[in-house]
Amino acid sequence: MIKQQKMNKISEQEKSKKSISENRKKYLRKIRNNKIAVHITQISILVIFIVAWEMLANAGKIDSFITSQPSRIVKTFMNLSSNDLLEHLRITLVETFAGFSLGTIFGVIIAILLWWSPFISKVAEPYLVILNSLPKVALGPIFIIWVGAGMPAIIVMAIAISLIVTILDILNGLINTDKEKIKMAKTFNANKFQILTKIVIPANISTLFNTLKVNIGLSLVGVISGEFLVSKGGLGYLIVYGGQVFKLDLVMTSVIILGIVAALMYEGIEILRRKIVK
Repeated sequence: MIKQQKMNKISEQEKSKKSISENRKKYLRKIRNNKIAVHITQISILVIFIVAWEMLANAGKIDSFITSQPSRIVKTFMNLSSNDLLEHLRITLVETFAGFSLGTIFGVIIAILLWWSPFISKVAEPYLVILNSLPKVALGPIFIIWVGAGMPAIIVMAIAISLIVTILDILNGLINTDKEKIKMAKTFNANKFQILTKIVIPANISTLFNTLKVNIGLSLVGVISGEFLVSKGGLGYLIVYGGQVFKLDLVMTSVIILGIVAALMYEGIEILRRKIVK
């Protein structure tokens, strides 16, 4: 009798485990199907947009001289690929990575220093707000005079655009770290450096990666703005040149390449975030 009861309990437990397993499989399948549906919808919207753009341009409903069209953009891309596209792309990428890296590193270091000293943070606050609201493009001629024309001025422009945003975002995250955890660490006689490295920085990993994602766009804005002013190469140079000689195909092609570069950099940051968080 007792053995029979045990057998019944075991069979009931197995049934419940199987039901939980089936429900979990259904849940995971639903999530996977939802992701697939999202990707299919995104691709469909892009394809419909490109097809409609091409058809309207061929039908004369839109002026392809002003808006260009996909087939002309593809031809322009092929012509650039066989000429000096890689050199222009290399110049823009070098400038972007330099501005992105230096702006992020300096921004994080300054934010940590401001967190370390509340007095300096309060003193610097109005200056940071003013610098953040100041149009950095207006400083372009000053940067050119200070560091010289060419790549140095463009990199400084990229740093100037991303630096203040990095400082403000990281500093806000550091200041708003869980106060209870910090108090608990202090009760165990943790010093400020230990609090910073063991609590504050680990708690703001997500903030850091969100800032990196924002800095991708800001660095590209800085680089392209600098290339508009002073460069003799790069995607920004191609955009300016295309606008000056009314080659809208060249302008649209360069803009699309910029979008692809930004998307790849964003995806690279996201992959790095997943690995570090994991």
